[in-house]
Amino acid sequence: MILVVPSLIISLIYFMFVDAPHPPGAPPQFNNACLIMLGVFPLIVMFLITSITMQRERVSGTLERILTTPLRRVDLLAAYGTAFSIAAAAQATLACLVSFWLLGFQTAGSPLLVFAIAIINAVLGVGLGLLCSAFARTEFQAVQFMPLVIAPQLLLCGIIVPRAALPEWLQWISNAMPASYALEALREVGAHPELTSTALRDIAIVVAFAVAALCLAAATLRRRTP
Repeated sequence: MILVVPSLIISLIYFMFVDAPHPPGAPPQFNNACLIMLGVFPLIVMFLITSITMQRERVSGTLERILTTPLRRVDLLAAYGTAFSIAAAAQATLACLVSFWLLGFQTAGSPLLVFAIAIINAVLGVGLGLLCSAFARTEFQAVQFMPLVIAPQLLLCGIIVPRAALPEWLQWISNAMPASYALEALREVGAHPELTSTALRDIAIVVAFAVAALCLAAATLRRRTP
């Protein structure tokens, strides 16, 4: 399901827009929707899977048993993060393959850049999921972090209202959220044939957020479950 569900939903969106009219010379409406989905889905899905799985490891006692060994917390989080990131990369790659080669999705920039950004977004979801799982007592609490951590990012990243049209105080909040830069990077790739300085900056910021989330997750990892 981790691999297939995002591709199925993108396919559903394709059939929603396949007969929708668009101005002559303008890209199909599916292009914009697909670009957003390739940024949003990896982040959401990997955040949920990672946070719930890590909390289940705590509840079952597996995490405590591992932490009784000489293994450092950083090494443990790196191992979990690598495993989840491989699944994230597979998910993002399949979604991009379906979008580009089966559904006719097109961007001005290289599809490889879209692949890379989608995978980075998925790794960001892994980092945020690992971090939030450290503060959850149950799996239900882990799920509750989604509207707290993910929903504001989706609302303020420019999907519904352009960031420039937001009130200034909301723009400041939007500027502090990694999803804003992830979506901006994807839109830069969608509109420009070459990698722009804005896209390069945004990718670097998202990578920095992902690394910071993983480091904070290691710092907050408890050796005993309350």
